[in-house]
Amino acid sequence: MQTFFPNIWLKLPEIYFPKQWTDLQKRWVVACDQYTSQPNYREEVKNIAGQEPSTYNIIFPEIYLEEEGKQERILNIQSHMNQYINEWILENQWSCFILIDRKTSHQASRKGLIVALDLEQYDYSKQSQTLIRATEGTIVDRLPPRIEIRKDAALESPHIMVLIDDPEKTVIEPLFDNRANYEKLYDTDLMMNGGHITGYKIADEASINTIANNLEKLADKETFKKKYTIDDTFGVLLFAMGDGNHSLATAKAIREEKKQWLSEEEKQDHPARFALVELVNIHDEGLVFEPIHRVVFSIQAEKMIDDMKSYFTQQWSELILETYNSSNEMKQNKKISDSTTQYFCMMYANTYIVGGIKHPTLNLEVGNLQAFLDEYLKQNPTSKIDYIHGEEVTEELGTKQWNIGFTLPIMDKKEFFKTVIVDWALPRKTFSMGEAEEKRYYLECRKIK
Repeated sequence: MQTFFPNIWLKLPEIYFPKQWTDLQKRWVVACDQYTSQPNYREEVKNIAGQEPSTYNIIFPEIYLEEEGKQERILNIQSHMNQYINEWILENQWSCFILIDRKTSHQASRKGLIVALDLEQYDYSKQSQTLIRATEGTIVDRLPPRIEIRKDAALESPHIMVLIDDPEKTVIEPLFDNRANYEKLYDTDLMMNGGHITGYKIADEASINTIANNLEKLADKETFKKKYTIDDTFGVLLFAMGDGNHSLATAKAIREEKKQWLSEEEKQDHPARFALVELVNIHDEGLVFEPIHRVVFSIQAEKMIDDMKSYFTQQWSELILETYNSSNEMKQNKKISDSTTQYFCMMYANTYIVGGIKHPTLNLEVGNLQAFLDEYLKQNPTSKIDYIHGEEVTEELGTKQWNIGFTLPIMDKKEFFKTVIVDWALPRKTFSMGEAEEKRYYLECRKIK
């Protein structure tokens, strides 16, 4: 049976999965990076997992990257990975894809497919033309600590989600019509309001070939040009990063480093050449784009707003502000962006503002706001920023003393692929695929050494 499809750089991965007796609800955790400003969430996850085998023990939440004891934490992660392998807590499911149906408190169903992608066809640079592409700017300075964590790890258990643009629903959706013929690998609730997830093992040759053939049709050059009304100067984009951009960039960096020490034969099928991801069709009704909001800490709000006005004046734009006494008033007076003005909201102390940028220089609200924030943070190094999922949390944090919060409108996901193809990449932290608890949990594992 064919396990590698070089035309689309797709690999049939060997999946490792817990034995049936493992408590799966305790086993699986969401990326705690969604809750960097909510330490109580991490503590509750830790208490739920307890002493059970859990992916909590083999991940490194981003919040801890700046804390002491990083090396000890890395060694502890490696120890747990080796324990799970050596004690057969994880069983090899051999070469297969896994079909996923995820139900959350927000969506009845979101469908996905676990595959491995070839990092040889991934490039996160801004003007990349590779088949697998980043969709937002990659901050190279954020990679070294992640590389340190992954380089000697025995397993990967990714939260990476990669999007395909399949409006006719030819790749993932038809598999569900046939799911009665696939082995049900798991069917369980997820902790911390994560909903429910069911996974089906796809290991038969006919299904695997059909998946690959339908992906190859999406990658056909002529079809691609007609679909997006573009010319030959644009390379085919089949796989676009949806979530986990820096995780995939880390895997790519390690692949490049390890290639130096491998023979030509070893390079072809070394585990580091590939990365485990979940494919999701951007047209899936259960996939909802949510804005990622911002909170800036340690600021003087009035002074910051004056700086905003000056900044946008220098950009030949104009910042207009409408101030309200309550959150409800602000929300009732929200405005929809048009061709001349982009709108967003901000809040601090007991002040609520609908802001507008007249004659913006960039296409998206988040792009113009982030450009200002990047400049502001350069000039004010004692201030810090966090990227928040959910308006309520943004408002809670933003209205605390010395903070300010910004909420942004939703991006139209139908414009996503065309924007990435033509404009190269979206502004950093432009969107989130669903709410924080809807993120991909750390589930399946794959050996990477």
